[in-house]
Amino acid sequence: MSAAPDFVVAIPARYGSQRLPGKPLMPIAGTPMIVHVVRRALEAGAREVIVATDDARIAAALDGSGVEVVMTRADHASGTDRLAEVAALRGWSDDAIVVNLQGDEPLAPASGILEVARCLAATPAPMATLATPVGDAHELFDPNGVKVVRRADGLALYFSRAPLPWARDAFVRDRHHLPDGVPFLRHIGIYAYRAGFLRTLASLPRTPLEQAESLEQLRALEHGHAIAVALAPEPFPAGVDTLEDLVRVERLFAEAGQ
Repeated sequence: MSAAPDFVVAIPARYGSQRLPGKPLMPIAGTPMIVHVVRRALEAGAREVIVATDDARIAAALDGSGVEVVMTRADHASGTDRLAEVAALRGWSDDAIVVNLQGDEPLAPASGILEVARCLAATPAPMATLATPVGDAHELFDPNGVKVVRRADGLALYFSRAPLPWARDAFVRDRHHLPDGVPFLRHIGIYAYRAGFLRTLASLPRTPLEQAESLEQLRALEHGHAIAVALAPEPFPAGVDTLEDLVRVERLFAEAGQ
């Protein structure tokens, strides 16, 4: 295994989630969610962990956590835009590796955070992400789950909410089971960027495929930029989008005695 690269983790966290307002401050095992996310980032061995937010309540929740909070503008359309502002404020060099860990990922394994940084360090691509094998046909056909197909060298060909790749002959016969030998991969929404490219990506205009699929990473592909895709070294549980997700995560913490 290659040596751990030098990298920073930047965690975008906004208070005004449409589906779950105040999400970063929702308690899990008595501790705000954003604090759990920060702990995961610190466990991964990042040189620096920064939370990027526009809300003083989130900043206050992180007092004494050992990470720095950077206050950003409130009008950012995405977490990528928020991190681009952080990159500019911090003056990171263009080749610095920045891992974008979402503020609603309290179960993100440290090994996965490290792996996406390691993947970017090992490739000339300006951006990297993770994937994991699709478990069953329901997962493949679920539009809430994003699928990815890769080139032979590990670079992304396409991301989609549709079932990809389409196993034509097998799915004519049966769409309830996955055929053997087809590389079905579910995308995991953690990214690593070169800091210079982070600023570039935020400046690019939105693209038709990005808007059609509601997938920001397609903007990079449509503009001709490569995305390296590594396999996650261990399961990467889903984050928190809804109250049901919060209950699920709370239960997992309780079962683990945390």
